[in-house]
Amino acid sequence: MNKPKIVAYLKPSCGWSQGVRAVMRKYDLPFEDRDIINDAAQRQEMIQKSGQMLSPCVEINGHMLPDISGEEVEAYMLANGLAQENARVPDAPTNQPCAHEMPAGAPMAFKR
Repeated sequence: MNKPKIVAYLKPSCGWSQGVRAVMRKYDLPFEDRDIINDAAQRQEMIQKSGQMLSPCVEINGHMLPDISGEEVEAYMLANGLAQENARVPDAPTNQPCAHEMPAGAPMAFKR
C-alpha cells in the first residue's frame, strides 16, 4: 500500500494536535508536522488552504480536513483505504482538547 502524502498543521502542545500525531504513529505514517504557533507562514498557509482558523487541519493527498481530531483523521483514512486497521493502541488520546480548554475540576452544587 502506498503511503499517503500528509501535511498536518498542528500546535506544538495541544491535545487535539497530539491526537493527530498519535494516529500517525499508530499507523507508522510519515507526515509533515507544520508548527502553526511558532511559524506565522505555516499558520497563514493553513488558513488559506482550509478557509478557517481552527486547528488541527490535516491535508491528505491534497484533500483538506479542517478542524479535525485524531479520531476523525483515523476514521477518514480507514474509510478511504489510506490505512489498514491494526490492533495498536495510540500512545496519546486521539480526541482530547488542549489543556487550557479542559473543564475545571470544580465541584458542581445542586439545589434541592
